[in-house]
Amino acid sequence: MDALALLLAATLSAGTVLALAALGLLINEKAGIVNLGAEGLMLCAAIAGFATVVHTGNGWLGLAAGMAAGALLAALFGLLVIWLGTNQYATGLALSLFGAGLSAFAGIAYVKEKLPEQAPFSVPFLADIPLLGVALFRQHPVVYLAMATTAGLIWFLARSRAGLVLRAVGESAESAHALGYPVRRIRLAAVMAGGALCGLAGAYVSTVYTPLWVEGMIAGKGWIALALTTFATWRPARVLLGAYLFGGVTMLQFQLQSMGVEVPTQLLTMLPYLATILVLVLISRNPVWIRVNMPSSLGKPFFPGS
Repeated sequence: MDALALLLAATLSAGTVLALAALGLLINEKAGIVNLGAEGLMLCAAIAGFATVVHTGNGWLGLAAGMAAGALLAALFGLLVIWLGTNQYATGLALSLFGAGLSAFAGIAYVKEKLPEQAPFSVPFLADIPLLGVALFRQHPVVYLAMATTAGLIWFLARSRAGLVLRAVGESAESAHALGYPVRRIRLAAVMAGGALCGLAGAYVSTVYTPLWVEGMIAGKGWIALALTTFATWRPARVLLGAYLFGGVTMLQFQLQSMGVEVPTQLLTMLPYLATILVLVLISRNPVWIRVNMPSSLGKPFFPGS
């Protein structure tokens, strides 16, 4: 039972990284923008958050720095694709490569740095419940923030006027522009909000989940988050569930190793990525389902007056 509780706790923590990044990308895509640079955003946010904690000793400032770094790089991406009309896919890939290189260069001085010890988090009274207390109520507050963000995004997209306008821009930018909505500014705001969430995910990795800095430590989580948006058919609740599913697969490899399962470690490390490919293959068998749920203007440039 203790092993199960620890596995569930680790699943929630690992899934939080994917959930935050995927929710950020979902906001982008609801506005019609495809951002393939999540991996680079998360890496830059990870080193920004880690360096901030090293110099200040404050974990919350580290998370805020990660969000700021993510939003800043996302704003640069937004200016290129929204105002200058560069190709979204090529620009996103360039951002991913740029972020990987920049973070590696900036992080050289922090490879051997250690973060100050952080007091463990727990929900009073609930943390003492057998099994559930360890699994659910001894998590970092960012874990609960991811759940709250999911609930808030569900309400925002379905019930708020701003959310409906965002969805309208993603469905038909030309129609939204004809109705007087500032499509470019709305898309830029969505891209920056998405970048901030990706940044929070990256900073969470380097300051909480794995409190250290290693070059390339995001290890493909940005790409998995990108796949999650399609897996979830652009619905926030499914993004959260999918993130926990992939988080569980990630943690399963360590659980199998601790149980002495004689499987090559390389194969176990491949499990999350194999699961991602398998899910995408299964989803692609029903293209009509994807087409019905996908924002109609996704990946399409918008030029006012054209």
